[in-house]
Amino acid sequence: MPHTPAVSFPLIAAIDLGSNSFHMVLAKTDQGEIRILERLGDKVQLAAGIDEQRLLSEEAMARGLDCLRRFAQLTASLPEGAVRIVGTNALREARNRDAFIRRAEELLGHPVEVISGREEARLIYLGVSHSIADTPGKRLVTDIGGGSTEFIIGQRFEPLLRESLQMGCVSYTQRYFRDGKITPARYAQAYTAARLELMGIEHALRRHGWQEAVGASGTIKAIGLAIQAAGLGSGEVNPDGLAWLKRKIFKLGEVDKLDLDGIKADRRAIFPAGLAILEAIFDACEIARMSHSEGALREGVLYDLLGRHHHEDVRERTLSALMERYHVDLEQAARVEAKALAALDQVADSWDLGDDWHRELLSWAAKVHEVGLDIAHYQYHKHGAYLVEHSDLPGFSRLDQQMLALLVRGHRRNIPRDKLAEFGAEGIKLVRLCVLLRFAILFHHIRGTQEMPKVRLQADEQNLGIHFPDGWLEANPLTQADFALEADWLKRIDIELSVR
Repeated sequence: MPHTPAVSFPLIAAIDLGSNSFHMVLAKTDQGEIRILERLGDKVQLAAGIDEQRLLSEEAMARGLDCLRRFAQLTASLPEGAVRIVGTNALREARNRDAFIRRAEELLGHPVEVISGREEARLIYLGVSHSIADTPGKRLVTDIGGGSTEFIIGQRFEPLLRESLQMGCVSYTQRYFRDGKITPARYAQAYTAARLELMGIEHALRRHGWQEAVGASGTIKAIGLAIQAAGLGSGEVNPDGLAWLKRKIFKLGEVDKLDLDGIKADRRAIFPAGLAILEAIFDACEIARMSHSEGALREGVLYDLLGRHHHEDVRERTLSALMERYHVDLEQAARVEAKALAALDQVADSWDLGDDWHRELLSWAAKVHEVGLDIAHYQYHKHGAYLVEHSDLPGFSRLDQQMLALLVRGHRRNIPRDKLAEFGAEGIKLVRLCVLLRFAILFHHIRGTQEMPKVRLQADEQNLGIHFPDGWLEANPLTQADFALEADWLKRIDIELSVR
C-alpha cells in the first residue's frame, strides 16, 4: 500500500543512522517549502562497535538506542509516511543489523530502511542541491562519513555519477589511530589506504569533470573551520590549510591534545583519520578549493519525502517563500525589479557592474525590499534588513545575506556606506547597486496607478543623470519632489544626482 504523499503532512522528519553520528531533523511543510524546526544529533559511533566478524556489539546498540529514545519524543505523534529513517554504512556492514533495527523500530514507531551507498549518494546530492546556490556547471560533492565516503558529480539537481567507497573517519580511526597516538607513519598508512580506495573511481571522476567542489559532512566542516581559525581561509578547505593542519597534528602527537578552534571535543578522536582521507581526496582529484554545504543526507531525505525532484533555483524558491510569509506586494516588487534591472543595463559599463552577481543581488533586493512592512511601517527598511540577515534562507551564503540585507537597509533614507565599505573593493559597487534600487523604487512611488515614461540614465564615477521626457517632471510634481529629496540623500555619499 503506497504511503500518503508527504506533502500532505504539516510536519515531516528525517533520521540518519550514520556510522559516526545519529541525526534527526524535524521540518514544517508550507506551500511546498521546507522549514527546519529542530535538529538533534549524537556521536553514537556505531561503526566503532563492529567486530572482525562484522557483528554489532551490544554496547554500540545500547548507545544508538539511547539516542533514539530522545528522537522518539518528537516522532511518536507523527503519522505513518511523515518520517523516513535511513541507515548507512555501519548497518550495511553489520550482519546482526536486524536485531538493532527491530528494537529501533519499536522505539520510533516508524520503519527503518538500510540504504545502499549509491542511494545514500543520491540523497546527499539532493540535500546539497537544495541548500546551495543553483550555479551553472558541474559540481563534485564529497561526504566523509564514519564508515564510507560518498562522491557525486552532478549538475543543478541531477546527479550524473554516484560512488561510495569503504573508507570513513571512524573505521580508519579504529584501524590506524585506535590508541589516540598520531605519528607521520600512521597518518601515511591512512592516507595511502584512502588513495588505494580512490584509484577505482579516479578515472570516472576526471572523465566527468566539475567546476566546483563541495563538502557535505561534519569532518569537512571541522577541517574548514580549523583552517579558518589559523587564518588560512574563510571556512573553505584548501591545500595550504591541509598541509598546515597535518604539521600541527604531528606536532601535538595525541588526539587528546587537539584543542584547536573549530574542532569540537567529541570530534578529536576521529579528526586525524578524516584529515588523511580528505588530503587523499584533494590529491587524487587535484582539488584547489572545497566549500561546505550544511545540507546533506538528512536534508535530502526530507526533500525526497516531499517529492522535490524538478529543476529550480533554491534561492528563487526561498525568496518566494519569504515574500509570501511577509505579505509582500508582488506586483510592486515585480515593477521595481524590472525597472532596477533596466537601469542596470544602462549604467553597467560606466559603473563596472557587469558581473552576474551584481544583477542577481539587485534582483533579489528589489523582490524583498518591502518585507519589513509586515513588522511596522516606521523604519521598515531596518526591520527588513534584520529579517533578511537573520532568517534561514536556503541557498544563500552568510555573505549573500549580509550584502542583501544592506541593500534592503539602504533602499530608503541613509545609505549605510560605512557598512558597505567593509566589503573592500566591492563596497563601491554595492553602493551603486543601492542607488539603482532606490531609483527604481522612487520611479514607481505611485505603485502602478500611473503610466510611467521611458527614461535615460547616464553615469560616471561620482555622477548619475536621469533624463525624463520634456515637460513630464513639471506635470508630475510628486515625482519631481521625490528626486529632489533623493539628490540631497546621495550628496551624503558623494554622488551627484541630476534629474531633468
